[in-house]
Amino acid sequence: MAEQPKPISPLKNLLAGGFGGVCLVFVGHPLDTVKVRLQTQPPSLPGQPPMYSGTFDCFRKTLFREGLRGLYRGMAAPIIGVTPMFAVCFFGFGLGKKLQQKHPEDVLSYPQLFAAGMLSGVFTTGIMTPGERIKCLLQIQASSGKTKYTGTLDCAKKLYQEFGIRGIYKGTVLTLMRDVPASGMYFMTYEWLKNIFTPEGKRVSELSVPRILVAGGIAGIFNWAVAIPPDVLKSRFQTAPPGKYPNGFRDVLRELIRDEGVTSLYKGFNAVMIRAFPANAACFLGFEVAMKFLNWATPNL
Repeated sequence: MAEQPKPISPLKNLLAGGFGGVCLVFVGHPLDTVKVRLQTQPPSLPGQPPMYSGTFDCFRKTLFREGLRGLYRGMAAPIIGVTPMFAVCFFGFGLGKKLQQKHPEDVLSYPQLFAAGMLSGVFTTGIMTPGERIKCLLQIQASSGKTKYTGTLDCAKKLYQEFGIRGIYKGTVLTLMRDVPASGMYFMTYEWLKNIFTPEGKRVSELSVPRILVAGGIAGIFNWAVAIPPDVLKSRFQTAPPGKYPNGFRDVLRELIRDEGVTSLYKGFNAVMIRAFPANAACFLGFEVAMKFLNWATPNL
């Protein structure tokens, strides 16, 4: 296996990772809105067509009825959360690798990289859950025709007033179920592809930016292939009225399979997969550009 990448400055990692995350959200949010609306739309009545027939129908209707702003609804919450989330994510991955190394120069196996990635998913859940909860509520309220929240801060304030901190962190277990295995798959796939793309006689650190972007984009697809079923359950649970699912994700899973079949666990699959590659490519492009700028502007940071 090719050498592991050398550790970088935590502060540079924070700044560059945050910028990369902002790029990811900006590119990927429109299709994330489509994904959530497809996942949370109510079952159609007998003889009536569904609210959205698929990814492109949902995209078209949202753009026609609400304009470009409709596709970017709820984006403030993930934007606010991405900088600390990406910093914590990469910190968790680095810590996971370090804990498994007996010596600093040890090269980790792919299962060890998967385990390190899973640890990063645990670290990010505390930041992801509130942002996901607010984002999903804002994304679906426009399609429902009811305006309860005027924005991200108003949504957070009203959730806290009505349900306390538990209301903001509703869906924590499902976020863990989604992000822990998905993050493991993401980082393992990314490291595996970087090693494959590294020409013989070259080091991983010398890999070209386009190849890094391709590796990141494909890793994003693998990440979401694992994450979609728990993500469907999470979206449905986080946007449900209080008390609808007293037993948590088990009730959501039981209802979905009973009413809509096993394929309902892959609602929004097309939107997710269309979004995954460009969003993750944008993330790594932003990260690389920011890192190059920081290395030039503050080489000793």
